[in-house]
Amino acid sequence: MKTTSRFAAAVAAIPLAALALTACSSGAPAASEGAGGLTTLKVATIGLTSDGALLTGIEQGFFEEEGLELETSIVANPPAGLAAVQSGQVDIAYSPSIPLLNALSQGVPVKVIGAADGYPDGAASSDDPAALDDTGLFAAAGSGVTEVADLAGKTIAVPARKAQLEVVIAGELEKAGIDPASGVNWVVLDFTSAVAALKNGTVDAAGLVSPFTTEAGAEGATQISAPSVGFFEEGATGLWTVGASTLEQKADAIAGFQRALAKTNAYATEHPEEAIQAGLDYTGSTLTLDEVKVPVWPAEVKPEDLERPNEKMVELGFLAKPVDLDGVIVAG
Repeated sequence: MKTTSRFAAAVAAIPLAALALTACSSGAPAASEGAGGLTTLKVATIGLTSDGALLTGIEQGFFEEEGLELETSIVANPPAGLAAVQSGQVDIAYSPSIPLLNALSQGVPVKVIGAADGYPDGAASSDDPAALDDTGLFAAAGSGVTEVADLAGKTIAVPARKAQLEVVIAGELEKAGIDPASGVNWVVLDFTSAVAALKNGTVDAAGLVSPFTTEAGAEGATQISAPSVGFFEEGATGLWTVGASTLEQKADAIAGFQRALAKTNAYATEHPEEAIQAGLDYTGSTLTLDEVKVPVWPAEVKPEDLERPNEKMVELGFLAKPVDLDGVIVAG
């Protein structure tokens, strides 16, 4: 089974309620000039293999052509990136759609300016969704669980409550006719402990990200669902975001970023090995090219890419009401 780090442990383990954006300032700093008179934009990532597209775009000179110099940094998790982009400490930050929707529900003034990664069109209806998904719901050997419907009354391990993995697994439970709130027992275990718990049978199932998915399979656990593909279905799921004040004060630079990003994602799609290797080098990953599922770098963020998880989070009880998405996506 191939592995990838697009949904790193840091992403999967972030509780929705932990999005405490305690920014000390809501204003964007004035644009600064880098070498050769280029405008510097500070970009926060969370250290994913798919970041290789952005790095390759920088190397190819797409951003320099727009008069931009990107200064990249890795933050601990999406809430940290959203806090930094809201405060103006960085100009642009990566965020998966679930933490973004939660931030928007709290009134955080953040906009989406481009796609960072996602799933191909029709991913959920593919013959093998697991081949496209870097998360997995695994059942313990001897648990008697062979499909999601068997999880009624069973114990499921997740790295944190109300976080991304619980949300996407809840979607799978609901489709199988199980109430995610009362029909299963959720327990919190880090990924290493979850793999051990699957092995010794103290949990019936666990939500995992790679490379722990590979470890679980090696220990005899069986993958019964590709929950992220099942939840998002297709399209952009990782997004480049910008604070509303930064968008207003640095409109020309952000527009230049969007034009360069379009070239960047197209180049990465045509040269995936180059982009993946750049991402592996950037994150210090020990994975090799043949162990990585090829990321998808969408050309755009479509309205349904946010509308779909927005509606599902309300249906599953993770949002009290739909987020107002009017004007959130800023076309390039």
